[in-house]
Amino acid sequence: MSESVSDLYQRAHKAFKTIEFWPQDKVDEMAAAVAWEWQKEETARAAVAVAMEEADMGIFEHKIAKQRNKVRGTMRDIRGVKTCGVIREIPEKGLKILAKPMGVVANVVPSTNPTCTPAIIGINLLKTRNAMIVSPHPRTKRSTNMTIESGRKALRKIGAPEDLLLCVKDPSHENTVELMSVCDFAVATGGAGLRKVVYGAGTPAQTTGAGNVVSIVDETADPKTVAEIISLVKPFDNGSGCSIENAIAIHDSIYEATMKALAACGGYLCSTPEREKLRAIVWPDGKTLNRDIVARSVQHIAGLASLTVPAATKFLMVVGEEIGPEDRFSGEKVSPILTVWRWSDFNEMLDRLDRILEFSGKGHSASIHSKNQARIMQLAERAHVGRISCNLPHGFANAGSWTSGQPFTASLGGGTWAGNMTSDNINWRHFLNYTWVASVIPEHVPTDEELFGDYFAKWGRD
Repeated sequence: MSESVSDLYQRAHKAFKTIEFWPQDKVDEMAAAVAWEWQKEETARAAVAVAMEEADMGIFEHKIAKQRNKVRGTMRDIRGVKTCGVIREIPEKGLKILAKPMGVVANVVPSTNPTCTPAIIGINLLKTRNAMIVSPHPRTKRSTNMTIESGRKALRKIGAPEDLLLCVKDPSHENTVELMSVCDFAVATGGAGLRKVVYGAGTPAQTTGAGNVVSIVDETADPKTVAEIISLVKPFDNGSGCSIENAIAIHDSIYEATMKALAACGGYLCSTPEREKLRAIVWPDGKTLNRDIVARSVQHIAGLASLTVPAATKFLMVVGEEIGPEDRFSGEKVSPILTVWRWSDFNEMLDRLDRILEFSGKGHSASIHSKNQARIMQLAERAHVGRISCNLPHGFANAGSWTSGQPFTASLGGGTWAGNMTSDNINWRHFLNYTWVASVIPEHVPTDEELFGDYFAKWGRD
């Protein structure tokens, strides 16, 4: 019989109380022990093998590489970071800021990343002296449980409470909602529909939004380089990542050259009849993404759609036609299918991007390949997204990489644009409470001139 959510919480809370006031060195040792176990190739391979058996989504070696890189990247980001006691002082204001944990955090995990997501969030929670109870996706519950068990083994090795990491054995919608409602905080990684469930539980939470990355390519970009980047990222893990490019928007002057380069790199452009066949199997009812194509191979998807594609095909391409529900190819596809747009006026392209994101992916991310810094900054100013990658493989760089300064994460906030609390890459900073301690400082009441001098100089005092 499965343990009740209430019992899991009591166990996790007891473990949390044990480490609530641990010093930084013990906390760092704990995070390092678990991260070391989770980045081991044998640990990752064992759990990912089960995940592939459970859901058959993505690519085995890619999932292993993703987990190991993200765990090591997370350790890079938290190394030397102070999360215990006084973490900041502002002497001139007589202030000291102390970091404190939240308690027991519910972590709702997607089937697309059943081993990587609990690992990355788990490291950040241990670094901030929190306990974690994971609610796996029902399709991938065994692999997620395996991941948590290996983390518990690492905690036992160093004498830390193993119940800092717990997992629901038989997840359901009902016990996931219950878990979020009884925990002190929640984090949930998934699409827009999950957000309503999470906030409906009534517990403070971090959530994420749907991705729908459009990679804008202007006339200053090199078609061959862009094609090589897309062909490297788009097929990765069969397009399972929310940061992987969902569309490419190519300037008219280099459109033909870029399309030729994409074809040479394994892209197959569907004809109009083929596009319709593909649409029919990707959205069988005209609106709901077919679960059987999510993170599945090009060959599997082509077979379902009765398409004949070259053996070397790495991803399928379709020309974008409309934006919105009348053309679902303008939205997120979570598969090796790339929508292609053509543009000539950058301002018009930015307006089009707004409409695409309004339909799908608002708040998440965008990409640009350009040597024009003014244009890059124009995109940054205009786009309602939390992240923009410039001249980078967006799917690799967006959630942290060795060639991008973005913080490593498995969960990307979409800000208020997506109904989320933050537009950041969710990491250790989002799992702390802070206490501000104030002491007496010399009184200084600013004069009118100090406060309003600039305004007076222009408009006077009237």
